[in-house]
Amino acid sequence: MKRMKGHGEKYGRRGEQAIAALLAAPTITEAARACGIGEATLGRWLQNADFAERYRRARKRALDVAVSRLQQIAADAVETLREVATDSESPAGSRVAAARAILETSLKAGTLEEIEAKLDELKTFIFDRRYHDGYSQS
Repeated sequence: MKRMKGHGEKYGRRGEQAIAALLAAPTITEAARACGIGEATLGRWLQNADFAERYRRARKRALDVAVSRLQQIAADAVETLREVATDSESPAGSRVAAARAILETSLKAGTLEEIEAKLDELKTFIFDRRYHDGYSQS
């Protein structure tokens, strides 16, 4: 089914500008000012399910980009921590701080791996239950 021009695009270009401003500005007030709409209007738009979903997706994309950039430089950061932690010329406080960061990050990574494994088990369990429950009912 072909949509009429503009149908379903209530916010159009102004909506895209508002979303960009929301992503860049620290407050709704500043975002509204940046895109040239009233704060109350922007607040109403954020209450609209379609606009809120578009904003949520844009925030997710921005976060994905940021995380990807962090992952690209993570190896360098780990190497820097390793160098500081093992350099006998570094002040003791710096070595301890680097070692602590390495340990804390390693522990968190291990915990995340455990959580991911449990989630995978849970997903499999739920899938199996749905499949078997659905299969036995037909």
